[in-house]
Amino acid sequence: MQLVVDVGNTETVVGVAPRVDQLVAHWRISSNVPRTPDELTALLRALLAGESIEPSTLGRGVIGSVVPALNQVWTESLSKIVRGPVVSVGPGSKLPIRLDVDEPQTVGADRIANTLAAREIYGKDTIAVDLGTATTFDCITREGVFIGGVISPGLQAGLDWLSARTAKLPRVELQPPKVVIGRRTEACIQSGVFYQAVDAVDGIVRRIKQEWKKPDAFVVATGGFCHVIGPHLTTVDVVEPHLTLYGLAMAGERIGG
Repeated sequence: MQLVVDVGNTETVVGVAPRVDQLVAHWRISSNVPRTPDELTALLRALLAGESIEPSTLGRGVIGSVVPALNQVWTESLSKIVRGPVVSVGPGSKLPIRLDVDEPQTVGADRIANTLAAREIYGKDTIAVDLGTATTFDCITREGVFIGGVISPGLQAGLDWLSARTAKLPRVELQPPKVVIGRRTEACIQSGVFYQAVDAVDGIVRRIKQEWKKPDAFVVATGGFCHVIGPHLTTVDVVEPHLTLYGLAMAGERIGG
């Protein structure tokens, strides 16, 4: 089994993958809490013990990180837990996808993992939409060529901006509103942020399909907010919350020895 870790700007998702398309356990922890390698190791051991998973069964650790400052801490921690190597996924990894963009070295590990998983699982021209701290749209051909995409502010950013930049507007929870026209300030904010995000995702997907000349491109949504707005998106074919972890597991099998 592999211990796969998706280190994001806001949250880190950890999973145990016996196969590249299966998880037996997964957890979501904060990326913003400072931890030493020993503290992180203790936390991971506790999480594994809670699911009755023996560290000795973990043959490899796989890290995909978009937070360089946390790379060393995670590498040291995983090295104390798994019995095999710890590998990091990045633009230089030997994977069955080609980064056909102007600056391939700047493509994030999460985008690489998402497009790898999309290509391997669906085998189609695919747009992978990751609804996280940022919302990313990544295009991968059925042949495994990553041609680029779009990066936009995430859903939480809209709520945080309103709360930080306006004196009287309250902070509200991001959830689907019951109606579009709110009758209370909180409901108005929820509706505005939620449907702005929904319409933005659908609109960008349509524009990508038009420019790419792939009107039938397959669309998969993933990320921390995929369950919140995924069901309301008209352009999304499937919601797969674990796409990034599957991609990391696939990458680990390819580069981990």
